[in-house]
Amino acid sequence: MNVHTYEKLWLIAAMVLIVGFIATITYGSVGLGIAMVGDQQETVEPTELADDERFGEPRVEQIGDDEYEVYVVAQTFSFQPDPIEVPENSQVTFHVTARDVIHSFSLAGTNVNTMVIPGEVAEMTVEFDDPEVYGVVCNEYCGPDHHNMEGQVHVVPEDEFDLTEVSVDAPDEVDAGESATVDVTVENRMLDGLETTAELEIGGETSVEEVALEGGEATEVTFTVDPETLEADDSDVEWAVTVDDHEERGTVTVIDAGDEDGGDDGGETDE
Repeated sequence: MNVHTYEKLWLIAAMVLIVGFIATITYGSVGLGIAMVGDQQETVEPTELADDERFGEPRVEQIGDDEYEVYVVAQTFSFQPDPIEVPENSQVTFHVTARDVIHSFSLAGTNVNTMVIPGEVAEMTVEFDDPEVYGVVCNEYCGPDHHNMEGQVHVVPEDEFDLTEVSVDAPDEVDAGESATVDVTVENRMLDGLETTAELEIGGETSVEEVALEGGEATEVTFTVDPETLEADDSDVEWAVTVDDHEERGTVTVIDAGDEDGGDDGGETDE
């Protein structure tokens, strides 16, 4: 059978296109790590995210040496958590879902770009080598304020990174002459142990307690504030709790018994 030269050229061109197409798809799937969200992905009930152990508290978790997982919730018109902070020289897996409508999670300047669908969990693994700040944007129209839906990923030096969480339970009011109790909860979400101090400043006085935690542990430190410390010219006494670089502030109002019935004097009228 005689095959004309131009037919041979068309056959060769077609084969080159087919091979090129297969190579492009393979490189995109293996080399760039691009993957579609399919039925094999994790699922979650979008109306029950608050009760989900993964997304009830959007956060960063350490799962191994230089390995982290980030649980992200996209909602109109923000990402949680924001900013996301991870260390340099780390491998980070993002688990992203949507609370309401379809969004996207796109890391500017990288190949991280995925559609975020309510009920689905998109998963992407990225290696961050150097400190840098990346913008996070939504590329799927999600409502009138879509253009303002953005966040950030902060890649920080290893010696500046920690996963310490601090919360403070302090009274809003206390009766004059009574002591006050300030409870400080410190949680270490790193795998390594943590040794630090919890410091309370209130009414010009400073109290310090040592804190030692294993990886993944939490503890509560209780400070008891004497009535004398709460005496001040102003009824509102400011306090500050510091644990490493974490600081919480507030005020406690000292209620004087005379303030409660002070309006009775001079309130009499002649009938």
